[in-house]
Amino acid sequence: MSAQIIDGKAIARQIEEAVAASIAKLGFRPGLVAVRVGNDPASEVYVRNKAKKARELGLTGTELVFPETMSEAELLAEVARLNADESIDGILVQLPLPKHIDARKVIDAIAPAKDVDGFHPINVGMLHLGRPTLAPCTPAGVIRLIESTGRPIEGSHAVVIGRSDIVGKPMAALLLQRNATVTICHSKTRDLPAVARSADILVAAIGRPVMVTDDFVKPGAVVIDVGMNRVGPEDGALLAHDEEKTRLLTSTTRGSATWRRGSRPYREG
Repeated sequence: MSAQIIDGKAIARQIEEAVAASIAKLGFRPGLVAVRVGNDPASEVYVRNKAKKARELGLTGTELVFPETMSEAELLAEVARLNADESIDGILVQLPLPKHIDARKVIDAIAPAKDVDGFHPINVGMLHLGRPTLAPCTPAGVIRLIESTGRPIEGSHAVVIGRSDIVGKPMAALLLQRNATVTICHSKTRDLPAVARSADILVAAIGRPVMVTDDFVKPGAVVIDVGMNRVGPEDGALLAHDEEKTRLLTSTTRGSATWRRGSRPYREG
């Protein structure tokens, strides 16, 4: 049986349509601010796209860009200003930050109610307690992708490869909330392929190229690939790598594995 490919772009369009319709009913334009410090090329693209998409959906999307030389105190002061601004409903601080700035201090300084990334300790705690909160976008998106397959999460054995605070841990929490039995794997896990093969739902959230291959996947498993990795200096290497992942997963899985290419690079914790 050939693999079924999840159409992530089609699902994204459905979500965007629903969000735009909800915003149109509010009677005002919520304010979202994306903050970037420095000139990291990937961050530049992410922040610009976030602000652009916010505007397309009916929000007031603003991009604030500061020089690499901005001090930690100056950034914390800017976050405090945005917290106090009643026209701002959501704050995104793009990571990574320059090395002289403590990212944890900055995340902790964002008002929990405006922390749309869901990284503030209060929101993290609420998530793990199973209470309504702002969840990190990548794990939340993975849940939507899994649900789109029609395969039940409840009662399934879900294996998450990766334990980062951004993806792995919140991914496990969201799966637990939906009554999956969850195993979190990492670089110290013994016989990782065997553990992965036990999964009904396999989420690969580890920063290592082409790690999950056919010996990690049992027939019929749902496979979601969160990672994105650049594998060479030449132009097009990232696209070529993703195309290779597509070929590997669709041609070597022994059943109807479902996967989706990820959209956010990160390092395993």
